[in-house]
Amino acid sequence: MTENLQSRCLANWNMEMKLDPAKDDLPLMANTRHMLVKHYVLDLDVDFKSQVIEGTVVLFFEPGSRCEKGGSAGEGPCLSQSYETCKIRASEPCHSPVTNVSACSSKTEYNDFAVCAKGEKDTSDKNGNHSNREQVSGISSSKNCYDIENHGNEDFLLVLDCCDLSVLKVEEVDVAAVPGIEKFTRSAKLTDAEELRNLRNQIVHELVTLPADHWREQLYYYTRCSQAPGCGELLFSTGPWSLMIGKAEVQAPRDFPHAIRIWYKTKPEGRSVTWTTDQSSRPCVYTMGSPINNRALFPCQEPPVAMSTWQTTVRTASCFVVLMSGENSAEPVQLQEGVLSWYYYVTMPMPASTFTIAIGCWTEVKQESHIADIRTTNEFSSLFSRADLRLIEGSCGHVTYPCRFQNPAASSQLVIPHRVFAPWCLKDRCAEILLELIPRCLSAAHGTLGTHPFSRLDVLIVPSNFSSLGMASPHIIFLSQSVLTGGSHLCGTRLCHEIAHAWFGLAIGARDWTEEWISEGFATYLEDVFWAVAQQLPHDEAREQQELKALLRWRRLRDEVQNSEEELQVLRPNKENTGEVSESGTCIIKHGLNAEKIFMQVHYLKGYFLLQSLAKRIGEATYFEFLRKFVQKFHGQLILSQPLLEECQTWDQCRLVQQVNDEVTKWIQVNQRARKRSKRKRRQDEVTFQKLLPDQLVLLLESLLEEKTLCLRTLQCLEKTYHLDEQDAEVRHRWCELVVKHKYRRRYADIEKFLKEDQVSLIY
Repeated sequence: MTENLQSRCLANWNMEMKLDPAKDDLPLMANTRHMLVKHYVLDLDVDFKSQVIEGTVVLFFEPGSRCEKGGSAGEGPCLSQSYETCKIRASEPCHSPVTNVSACSSKTEYNDFAVCAKGEKDTSDKNGNHSNREQVSGISSSKNCYDIENHGNEDFLLVLDCCDLSVLKVEEVDVAAVPGIEKFTRSAKLTDAEELRNLRNQIVHELVTLPADHWREQLYYYTRCSQAPGCGELLFSTGPWSLMIGKAEVQAPRDFPHAIRIWYKTKPEGRSVTWTTDQSSRPCVYTMGSPINNRALFPCQEPPVAMSTWQTTVRTASCFVVLMSGENSAEPVQLQEGVLSWYYYVTMPMPASTFTIAIGCWTEVKQESHIADIRTTNEFSSLFSRADLRLIEGSCGHVTYPCRFQNPAASSQLVIPHRVFAPWCLKDRCAEILLELIPRCLSAAHGTLGTHPFSRLDVLIVPSNFSSLGMASPHIIFLSQSVLTGGSHLCGTRLCHEIAHAWFGLAIGARDWTEEWISEGFATYLEDVFWAVAQQLPHDEAREQQELKALLRWRRLRDEVQNSEEELQVLRPNKENTGEVSESGTCIIKHGLNAEKIFMQVHYLKGYFLLQSLAKRIGEATYFEFLRKFVQKFHGQLILSQPLLEECQTWDQCRLVQQVNDEVTKWIQVNQRARKRSKRKRRQDEVTFQKLLPDQLVLLLESLLEEKTLCLRTLQCLEKTYHLDEQDAEVRHRWCELVVKHKYRRRYADIEKFLKEDQVSLIY
């Protein structure tokens, strides 16, 4: 069966090599519909001298959607292609301990299939190192542990997304060897090797499906299992975009090991992280938002559907500070002189692309006046960790996890705990600008959308080579040094934009990466709203600022449309196939590697104008009421634009909109009667109109603008009923459009006044 695995790995590698290098599409190779990662445990050492991150990642799996109902590998191959057999060189068996794992595997070229000592059983020494001293003959048999009928004879192949990594060794983890793990087993009988394999997978299943209020216990056993000895090395091979792992004679995903450990090291030229120096000329490394995301940082499942939790231990020299997208504020532990260990974790399942790390000689920026606020929110943080404040199962639409939206204390928390980090030379500037802005922007966001999705926030000023003004990840925001000059305006608006991503882009993500307009459009629209509230602007002044920004964005969009490829401007490039994946879960991200896209804002801008038009159509009050309900319904989930737009149709069903619809019907009836020019005026013809809010008036007039004709008598009645010449500029603007459309000459003076006194509204 080894030859079978070898040929399939080679076929997969050949497929990757056949990807057109002239095209800029990004392949996502992980077969997530067969196996789905539920949790990662990373244990990493960072060496700035060699610019290498080295260590292990332990992955805990569940069978994917194709296998949940008793499917087997025989239902279809993992990759839709023809397989050819080929003679492939095997590497030498591995016998070296963990402390020198780099020696355990010869270099695996793209056409090499690494076969480490078959069936070796790992034992753990007193220092926790795993060595391969004891060998057993052969690899486990193919008899199905879950009594699934065997169809066909192809061995199952696990495919992970991987690029620019040196994979040294892959092994199955003996989770059954963890003391106290018996609580996760239904039966302690271990009569033969088959039952032992079954038991290991059963333990992992019970562990990954623990209730949300057991999150502490779950993290504890994830840690213990990740430290368990190995129980047999697995076959593996690396391709340009993937890591392929197999176990001889295992044909169904259900029978494949559900806990595996991968020994690997990054490469200095890896594209997931940047090794550089900060503004104080001190070394640092960080994830800078690469098009390939984190696949050059650790082997993972990249498709957004692979939402997982993680925990990470990072060891590095004591002069460095490790910041990550974890929900805890890590406190370093000294392991030995000059070496610190940092530990982060998350309990909210999210795509692997949201994993973020920044290691450098960062300085925390503090200000005495902010200490009281932070202490207050820290008191909340300690309360929130209690299990009785955690998720009320069934009340949210996502999988169970410790959800802040079900926590009354979190819902009322205007400002979450936050810290600011920067290179030493920018400390004073950050204290002057950022410390005062962050609480205002956080409070404005809460006032607009409600509960903060994440429990804390770090803000880091990243090195000058950062190619964007900002980047948001769970619990951490990267900002460019460029936002610190020229006053607080640019810093405030960019901060608001990144804070908005906590809701749209992170708590609610796009199921198809080509639909980036969903997150970027919302963030661009909301940055104006947050910033106006943070500045405490009067309504008219806020509207004027937003109209000015809209004009600037329109000009920018016009330029981009004229100077970029038309294919890159499409919001849904996959059209009716948006969100679809192959039989195994693999897919292609159109233009995912296009260098030009990094500098384009067309998706930001088109998304912004789409959302702006929807808001104007139904009125701001109704629009933000909808947004809050939308966040409450879809947080913790991945969405496509089509359901989003379908959800928008429910706006017409809200009370305020329905009230306007009723009034529109009345006015159409009034107009129809007026056109008959009846000279008899009957009392029963009189109509009572409801009092409307300004935004309702705008919607009413826009609806009447769609009518082909309105007679003079109807226009006179409209003007008198709502005192239109006394309304705000938004209402008067629509009134002027009606005057022009129907040549209501008596009110041309209203147009002249509007053009003279409300010129900023001409943007519409």
